[in-house]
Amino acid sequence: MTYQTTSSILMVRPANFGFNPETASNNFYQQKDERDSQEINAVAQEEFDGFVELLQQAGVNVIVVEDTAEPFKTDAVFPNNWFSTHEDGKLILYPMFSSNRRLERRKDIIELLMQKGFQISEIIDLSFFEKDNQFLEGTGSLVLDRINKIAYACRSVRTHEVPLAYFSRLLDYQIVDFDAVQLVNGEYSAIYHTNVMMHVGSELAVVCLDSIPLASDKLKVQEALGKTGKRIIPITAKQKFGFAGNMLEVRNASGQKFTVMSESAFQSLSKVQLQTIKRYTEIIIPKIPIIEKLGGGSARCMMAEIFLPSMKA
Repeated sequence: MTYQTTSSILMVRPANFGFNPETASNNFYQQKDERDSQEINAVAQEEFDGFVELLQQAGVNVIVVEDTAEPFKTDAVFPNNWFSTHEDGKLILYPMFSSNRRLERRKDIIELLMQKGFQISEIIDLSFFEKDNQFLEGTGSLVLDRINKIAYACRSVRTHEVPLAYFSRLLDYQIVDFDAVQLVNGEYSAIYHTNVMMHVGSELAVVCLDSIPLASDKLKVQEALGKTGKRIIPITAKQKFGFAGNMLEVRNASGQKFTVMSESAFQSLSKVQLQTIKRYTEIIIPKIPIIEKLGGGSARCMMAEIFLPSMKA
């Protein structure tokens, strides 16, 4: 049986979290902080530990991996960009835009998953696209409807059409691709990752339709979501900047569903929007302000979903 959600999440506890100037060139959510690097990392670790505790209290299986001090990796806390896992046992490694983020790909993490009893039938390494400056950053670039095998993707300097088509053929996914923009300093710029403006759960879809400039693209997204029976919750550009699009639905071993969103995302949503989400899932709300500020990513980015079959099965 195919599920949209998983009860197993892998998270990487940061060792050197901080501001990454390489990614800041097109991630307009990132902001600098005057505190020294050790203090910043200590605060990020506290936020991370609090997040893990909330998930575990809800009964979600969280596999915590410690980041390695060397090589130095500011963004290791966002593992969903370098790999994804699938119910047929495939594990995909992705081509990354930032050269210093390519250091996050770790064989020992893949080995750990097998040690934890997960079955990996095939590792597909797409990192060769980096040689041609072609990128596809995992479930940052791809918002997956796993049940209906649809991948939503906004085109950007981190999401290119050739690796996107390659992914489509490999996993037999229909691609719904589109342009998405945001207004930054009076100019429109491409949104760097699909998962900051869109979330697809079992029954719900949260999407910033206002950020899709072409009417044909907007209709394409709405029709794909409508045909698959998703209840659409539109969010505004302002809510998107509060990371309201950066959510993930998870479940626990009992099958209870939760929508995970940061405190800033939760606070940006209206009472009606929250009531709609609560009709379908409970809400888990981690406080991760320093990770959001310097990393430019939120709750969804910190969780790598593990869909691999169990060796016991």
